[in-house]
Amino acid sequence: MVLAGKVQAETLVRAPADKFHEMYSRRPHHISNVSLEKIQKCDLHEGEWGSLGSVIMWNYAIDGNTLVSKQIIEAIDEKNKSITFKVIEGDPLKEYKSLKILLQTIPKGDFTLVHWTLEYEKLNKDIPAPLKELGFLIHLNEHIDDHLVQE
Repeated sequence: MVLAGKVQAETLVRAPADKFHEMYSRRPHHISNVSLEKIQKCDLHEGEWGSLGSVIMWNYAIDGNTLVSKQIIEAIDEKNKSITFKVIEGDPLKEYKSLKILLQTIPKGDFTLVHWTLEYEKLNKDIPAPLKELGFLIHLNEHIDDHLVQE
């Protein structure tokens, strides 16, 4: 029985790759201003915004359920415009023994390819893959893109 896996998705956005990457790496606390219906709050618990090892607490809503997730920034690659968050506390750990969220933004002509990967290990075989979470992130892309294009 395989309990570990990963799910991935890509979308195209109009915002430049560096601006989209910066929103998650250095300004995640601004995301609640962009999409309050999805992200109610984002607080820094340790470290500095955009720094490796920083701990961030997210308050968010999926399917009308208010959730929290405490994450540590495990990796930042400015050259490849990628960032990795590891969930260390909160609602996702009620279903997953581990959950990592990887984001990479890739310039593609006049657009940006936003690539999400969720690496997970389920607590048991009855837990579904984190497809709701992946869908949440893809939908959030639209809100962030609209905001960044207007900046």
